[in-house]
Formats: sequence, C-alpha cells, structure tokens
Amino acid sequence: MLTETTMPDGNAADVLVVGNGPVGAVLAILLAQLGHQVTVLERRPRPYRLPRATSFDGETARLLAATGIGPRLAHVTEPATGYQWRTADGAVLLDIAFTTDGQFGWPDASTMHQPALEELMAERASELAGVRLHRGHEVTNISDGEHGVTVTAACDNGEAEFSARWVVGCDGASSFVRDHLDVPVTDLGFSYEWLLCDVELRHERSFEPTNVQVCDPARPTTLVGSGPGHRRWEFMRLPGESSAELNREATAWRLLAPHGVTPDRANLLRSTTYIFQARWAERWQAGHVLLAGDAAHLMPPFAGQGMCSGIRDVTNLAWKLDLVLSGRAGPALLDTYTAERREQVRASILASVQLGRVICMTDPAAAAERDATVLAGAAVRGTGRPEAPTPLATGLLRRNPATGDPAAGAGIVMPQGRVGADGREGLFDDVVGRGFVLLTTDGPLALGEERLAFLRELPAHVRRVVPGPPDARADAEIVDHAGVYIDFLARHDATAVLVRPDYQVFGVAAGPAATAGLVDDLRVQLASVVLA
Repeated sequence: MLTETTMPDGNAADVLVVGNGPVGAVLAILLAQLGHQVTVLERRPRPYRLPRATSFDGETARLLAATGIGPRLAHVTEPATGYQWRTADGAVLLDIAFTTDGQFGWPDASTMHQPALEELMAERASELAGVRLHRGHEVTNISDGEHGVTVTAACDNGEAEFSARWVVGCDGASSFVRDHLDVPVTDLGFSYEWLLCDVELRHERSFEPTNVQVCDPARPTTLVGSGPGHRRWEFMRLPGESSAELNREATAWRLLAPHGVTPDRANLLRSTTYIFQARWAERWQAGHVLLAGDAAHLMPPFAGQGMCSGIRDVTNLAWKLDLVLSGRAGPALLDTYTAERREQVRASILASVQLGRVICMTDPAAAAERDATVLAGAAVRGTGRPEAPTPLATGLLRRNPATGDPAAGAGIVMPQGRVGADGREGLFDDVVGRGFVLLTTDGPLALGEERLAFLRELPAHVRRVVPGPPDARADAEIVDHAGVYIDFLARHDATAVLVRPDYQVFGVAAGPAATAGLVDDLRVQLASVVLA
C-alpha cells in the first residue's frame, strides 16, 4: 500500500524520487512494477489541487498506460480535435487535425485536468507494495557515497534521513536537486510573461477545434481544453503593461468576457501570471543522483511538450535503472540517459522557441507581414497531422558500421496497432506485453541458445507477426489487424524489429542472419555501453 507517514524501518530504498508530480509518480510506479522499492519525498503536505499542464500527446498516453492507468484515462481526459493558429480577424494560419486513433494507439492529443490525472496515479501507486510516499518532506541535503545516497529532509518531526542506491530529482523548475548538483545550464533567454486563467465551465460548450492560438499583435492569446468541464485561456503581457495590473482578478474577467466567459457562466479556478523559460541542464547525472522533468529542462508551452518530455525522461530512465539495479547491466548504461534525452529535449525546446517567436509578435507591421506571408503559401498554411517525435540521435541504438551513426530505422518510436494473440484482441502493448520486443515476419528463428538465453534474461518478448483480419491464421503468434507492423517492416525493407522498453526502435534487420546480428548488437552494447 502507498504510505504517507514515515515508517521507522522504511527509510531505505532502491530508488528515492524527489517530487510527486506526474513525472515523479510515473517513475515510482514504473520501478515498483518492475519489483523495486521506491521512496518518494514530496514537500507539499497535501496534493496540489490546481492544474498546471493541460494536455498530452498520443505517445505520452501510451507511456501513461504503461503505469496501469490506461483503462481509467478516459474518465479524466477528452480527445482534442485539433490545433489552429488564427489571425486577429480569424484567418487560419496553421491547421493541425487530431484523430482519436493515432499512430501510437491513442488519440493524437488528449486534454486533461491535471489534479484528476494525479489522483489516478495516486490510486495506482496505492496498489503497489513497492512505493512509499512521504508528504511534507522537503529535501535539505544529499550526500552521495560510493554505494548509494543519503538524503535529509525537513518534516514536522524535525528531520528524517533516507538512504537509496539512486536518487532522481523530479522536483520541478526550482529543483533543489539540480541546484545541489550545481550542473551547468544552457538558457536561451527566451521568455515572456502571460496571464493564465483556469476556468470551470458551468454549462456545456463546444469549442472547435479544441485548441486555438490567436496571433493578434494587440494581445496574443491561447485557448486550450484542460479536461472535462475545464478550459484555459492565456493572455500575453504587452510591452509597457504592468505585471501587477495584469495579475488582477478583475483583469482576468475583463479579458475573458469577449470569449463568452463571465462570472455567471464559469468559475475562475485560478488567474496568475507566469514567465516561461527555455533552458536545459547540460548534465542530468552526478554520481548516483539524476534529474528528470522540469528539474532538467524548461520550455515554452506552444508545442505542449513540457510534461510529455518529463514522462519520456523517466520512461527512458526506468528500464535502465532496472537493468542496473538487477545487475543485468553496469552503471555506465545510465550514461546513455543524458545523451539520449538531452538531445531530444533540446530539439523540443528549440521548436517551441521557434513557435513562440511567431506567436508572441506584438508589432503590428511585423505581424501583418507574417500573416501575409503565411496566407500566400497554401503549402505553408496547410493542414495535417502532428509531427512524429524526434528520433534518438545517439545512445543505445543499432549503428551503421561505416559511420557509427544510427542505422536506418533506429531511434524512431515504434507505432502501435491492434492485434490478436493468445486468444486476446486489443492494443499490442496490452496483448503482447511491454518491455523489450523482438518482432519478426520470419518463421521460427534460429537464434541459437546463447542468444535466446540473453533475450530471456532481459526479458524480451520474441514473437512472429502475420497479416490478416481478426479471424485469419489462428495458428499465428500475432495477427496484425490493421497492418501496422507488416507495413512498418515493409517500409524499412526488414523482416524483424527490436524495440526497447521505452518503445524506441533499437534497430531493424532483414533475414535470419541479420536478425541474429541485431540481437548480438544489443548484447554487446549492454555489456560495454560505448557511446558514439
């Protein structure tokens, strides 16, 4: 059971997580599901009841589902229909359509009320014996030793000490853990102040599309869904405008009124100003202490990737910590964590900054030129689906022997479709399982006992997939209902794909010999963990 009081004999753990927001909670759950003992220290004595993030993408939905809350997500989320940029007079500059059946088996984008999502994760954590949560414990010191870490926290009883083999700071933008490590930080110096208004609607309203960015130089404005019955408006502070004046409830109601949001129609849950930043830590690990989420990086909100990036961080980290804690890989494996995630996060931050520079224009002449340029080019304006996640550029991936670069297909996120196997039908992750997956269209693989033993030890799911409707080839291991896996392999001229537990493709191969080599590549890299 999840415990919120200090346990006299419960102060030692495999991993200690600082911070119990969505990022810290996901890490704790993933590790506990793998059989590890996790201590979570949260400085707030009670759950935070106001929203911060408002949405997540389809890949993140898949990662959240890996914590066991997948069947419950629909109760606290709503699929978003799309994202538009509009000029002040309503002309569409950008139009991205979302679907409820995205490439990862989940809606392309889902809106949420963050406190409700955190309640789901708390319920899930309470089902796991390996998670111990200590609220009202603010970390004041971290002492890293040869074999583990001692953490001191202030609490109602004065001070408490905890020990763990590894510590992960998921303690947000003002992270104590990051400051304690004194790691270098790259700051792009791109920031603006916005008024954030979280609203609970008293009457059902339809917003189409769900998310809109009004690129009005007179007042750049953001309108987004934030879960059932909730919505957020954000208004940029204008040059020469007082922060104090903007940060008044009367100002919030004045700015909301043109959008049909008035005190008789909605409850204003919160109105407050915030200043976004664009920065990342250069090192996410020092000794036995690591960083994740906002403790490691901050980004403008325009691509909606803040919380998503943090959840990707800990999903990447959890399976690596699992291998290290269980002795199946050496601590050097964790060197790949910073190398892999920092580059992906850097790409997300740069993309968010680029969007922000377009959106945050307050010069009427510059905004008019922007609008005219975009509207003149239909290909630029366009419509489309969300872009695929940035592939991994380095780390634990199959490599081209000639160049050392990731081999073709390596580093992308494996899509997910519906399959039938073992008398069940559903999403691949639920039917086949999570963790390492070796999927092939070949018949029984002649991998040899040594390779099969390695795959069993990981452990990895080794399965064969065939095309067909739900009733086809009853003798096949996996029937690919929608052709997601058959098509993926065909696009990469491959008969096999090896996927990591974070759904990143380690590599693809064509034919039995190349598939055996693919397994050998993973085994060698896990043994040596040599970064290109």
